[in-house]
Amino acid sequence: MGSAAVWDLLSNEQRPYTWTSADAAGLPIFPGLVRYDEVATGQVRHAFRFTLLQSRAAFIPPASHWAANSSNASAAPMGMRMRLKADFDVSAYSATNQAILNALKKYGLIMADNGSNMYLSGTPDDRWDNNDLLTLGQVKTSDFEVLQMTPLYTQNNLPNGAAPLITSFTASSSSISAGTQVTLSWEVSGASYVIVSPDVGTVRATSVSVAPAQSDTYTLYATNAFGRTTATVSITVH
Repeated sequence: MGSAAVWDLLSNEQRPYTWTSADAAGLPIFPGLVRYDEVATGQVRHAFRFTLLQSRAAFIPPASHWAANSSNASAAPMGMRMRLKADFDVSAYSATNQAILNALKKYGLIMADNGSNMYLSGTPDDRWDNNDLLTLGQVKTSDFEVLQMTPLYTQNNLPNGAAPLITSFTASSSSISAGTQVTLSWEVSGASYVIVSPDVGTVRATSVSVAPAQSDTYTLYATNAFGRTTATVSITVH
């Protein structure tokens, strides 16, 4: 079993509202992991993903999805941010753990999924000292503060808007010999990003060249915060 999600790292746009990802919150996993190569430098410059046992039907951007397992109004929404209190004394911890704790003071945690309470995820790495990492268990939930939660989206106030409009999606030729280049062109409005599949991926222009070895159907995906629109074009290879 597997899953995949496309992220436009050159844009501040988020995934469409109500879309999930490999994380229930609709967030990418890798940027929120505790990674040894970063910790070893003594400074980590991003928030960490974490999980809690219970969550409610709400999310805070950049989260885009909830996976509620509690009706308790005090349960956390997906995307909730927490930060280690500034006066927490890190001096008794190792240099490795101090790097983690100082990142928690500055960048904090972001609720990414349901799971074990206050569980941080990290990359597997033989250089970790697991016994040392276990001392982080001395940090209590009460040592954190919850940051202001706004905007908080529920079923009652989800933003509404129009999905992208695809005016055209065409191929310069629909019947070719194997390996012949074909230009796929499109006109799209209202999209945050555009993907062409198979093989091409994200495209910032309004056309792309392909050279299919066999007959295939190409799909254009145009996405914004309110949804996704698709169009297809087929090329016959003979």
